[in-house]
Amino acid sequence: AFRHKTPSTTPPHLSNLSNSEASATNMAPSTSADDLADEAADLDGYFSDAPLEPEPKYAPLETKFDRCVVITNLPKIPGAKYEKLSKVILKLVSRIGNLAAYEGTDDFTGFFMPQAEDGSTVGCAFVEYDTAGDAKKAIEVLQDYKFDKNHALQVTLYERASNLAEVEEGEFQQPEPEPFKERSNTMSWLEDSCQRDQFAIREGKETKVYWNDGRGDPIVDYDGAREKKAGVNWCDYYVNWSPKGSYFATLVPSKGVILWGGKNFEKLGRFAAPGVDFLVFSPQENYVLTNNNNRNDPQAIKVFSIQSGKCLRTFPLYPKDFLDPSLSESEKSNIPPPPFQWSHDDQYLARMGKDLISVFETPSMKLLDKRSLAADGIHEFQFSPKANIIAYWAPEHKNQPAHVDIIEIPSRKKLRQKNLFNVSLCSMVWQEGGEYLGVKVTRHTKSKKTLYNNLELFRVNEPGIPVEMFDVKDAVMSFSWEPRGSRFAIIHAENPTSTKVNVTFYDMFKTLEPDKKKKKGSKEKQIVAEVNKIETLEGKQCNSLFWSPAGGTIILAALGDSASGTLEFYDTDSKTLVIKEHYRANQVIWDPSGRSVATTVSQPIGGGHFKFAMDNGYILWTFQGKQLSQASFEAFYQFAWRPCEKLSTKKEIATIAKNIKKYEKQFNAFDEAKKTQQRLQETKGKRRSRAEFRATVARLKGWRSRQKQERMELLGGYDSEDEDNFTTKEVTIETVLGIKEELVY
Repeated sequence: AFRHKTPSTTPPHLSNLSNSEASATNMAPSTSADDLADEAADLDGYFSDAPLEPEPKYAPLETKFDRCVVITNLPKIPGAKYEKLSKVILKLVSRIGNLAAYEGTDDFTGFFMPQAEDGSTVGCAFVEYDTAGDAKKAIEVLQDYKFDKNHALQVTLYERASNLAEVEEGEFQQPEPEPFKERSNTMSWLEDSCQRDQFAIREGKETKVYWNDGRGDPIVDYDGAREKKAGVNWCDYYVNWSPKGSYFATLVPSKGVILWGGKNFEKLGRFAAPGVDFLVFSPQENYVLTNNNNRNDPQAIKVFSIQSGKCLRTFPLYPKDFLDPSLSESEKSNIPPPPFQWSHDDQYLARMGKDLISVFETPSMKLLDKRSLAADGIHEFQFSPKANIIAYWAPEHKNQPAHVDIIEIPSRKKLRQKNLFNVSLCSMVWQEGGEYLGVKVTRHTKSKKTLYNNLELFRVNEPGIPVEMFDVKDAVMSFSWEPRGSRFAIIHAENPTSTKVNVTFYDMFKTLEPDKKKKKGSKEKQIVAEVNKIETLEGKQCNSLFWSPAGGTIILAALGDSASGTLEFYDTDSKTLVIKEHYRANQVIWDPSGRSVATTVSQPIGGGHFKFAMDNGYILWTFQGKQLSQASFEAFYQFAWRPCEKLSTKKEIATIAKNIKKYEKQFNAFDEAKKTQQRLQETKGKRRSRAEFRATVARLKGWRSRQKQERMELLGGYDSEDEDNFTTKEVTIETVLGIKEELVY
């Protein structure tokens, strides 16, 4: 039998030979059988007697191809350019994950691009990854990827591609379309004949939607009766209205987000997002972003398409390298995750990272131009509410002063930069129309012991974006723009902890009166772009400002547990002031029209806040400070007005305000008709009782008239209803009610 012999030591007869001699001895053939026998005897004991049973090592057999993808729509190039194209594609696919590798196959790279007989490529490639997860990620990332101007990649799992290859070819048959199913009209609430607003509340285990006409108590529109009948809750957490009011989203953390809409609040869709506790709609209602705030979940943040319900992309809670690895876990837990922000037209979604802003395009959710926007030391950024413009500020960083930058997207053109010195903190506030950007700057002296404020005001729509700066000697606690105008207000005081503060109003424009002494020149008023102080209200007890969406009216509110709950309704045009109070109020929420405003005392869901139990609830007010309605609840979590898209332009609103008297009769007639209808509704019971009484009297009279003949027979022909059988006498009785005596001299 053939046995595998492994020498353990050098044989004795070879130990004294040189290397060359030993080699010659090993290579020389044996001359006789005796020599071979002698050599075998000398080597006996130096080799193993174990039988040789060679077993080749094969790689494990793959029965699945879920790690393989097929990339098509690649450029077809001649063989001379094959190696160059291979390197480009290999570099692209390697960014997503590690390619497969097998032991003993050094020439296999996990990438193969087939060639035709002449050496040219055929427009496709095969890629194998280490894991199936990387293969799926490659499909998400590379699908529709613009490889060049003329080629957008198509990526498919190999298993699906092989199944498609087995599909029999034949004549195409047009599939029958599914029967048309009309979707619910998500804007039906705007067709309300009374032009009422809606709001939703969360109290206890109830979620209710109300109508509010701004005149009396709200009326329930829907309270989840359909879901209650089915034995389910239509909301377990907070609720959200979409920016235009088309959708009503309820959060069910065990399942995800459910969308409702239409006249009867039908279920329109559902997004799987377990653990969700926060969501944001895009401004044009095309997308929704969910967040479960789980630091350990690589898919904590999800972006969905509302129309298709498809998850477009997921993100971790923090961007890569955002948290300093030198920080402890407790320090990291105190750092809030950077929020995502939508552009006004839904084209872009952006998030701040470390020294950068990542801007993603919709609907592909791919990084704009394949690279982030560099922003060294960025601390905060905001999208303009009306244009694809990003404003961000960064503190002093690497010998650079603090600065505020305004950048246009997607060109990345820097429209304006304002350098700031000795900066401790900045806060940016956009005006609702995107015409102005206000930056409140907190500065420090060289010793860093004293802080002071100044305001940087950017006129974004003017050429060159001019910036006006003015110092404020006091500490500025609040800054707020008028939604539909050029005015703004600030709360300031000498000491930030003062209970008495001042509220000052400014305008971005100044009106110059004509000089009457000059005979020549224009006699009309001139309006110049210059910040103008309007007035100051002194000695106020407030810590927050809330402008009406319609402008003109502002509420100076003292909110919070330690505040008095004072509400001052101030009309900036007529200078009238109405003071009200809502004890322990922690929110002031205007309705979209500016007719009504709600003040609430609410508590967070899931907390044992017994101190709120006596005050929980809301109060509805008119914009003039008149109380309309009040409701109290043991557990009150949320109050949310239904948003309404603003369809009228500034000119149209100004025209309506100018010609309001033309519509006054129409409005008064409508109000009178509504009052009449309301009065009829209130007296409906009384009128029904009166009609029933009159019907009973008429029935009894008829019954008596039918008994007249029988009655006369019983009375011997006497008719008690004939007036001729009666004698009429007139009697006059005089009664002295009182006597008054007067002496006349």
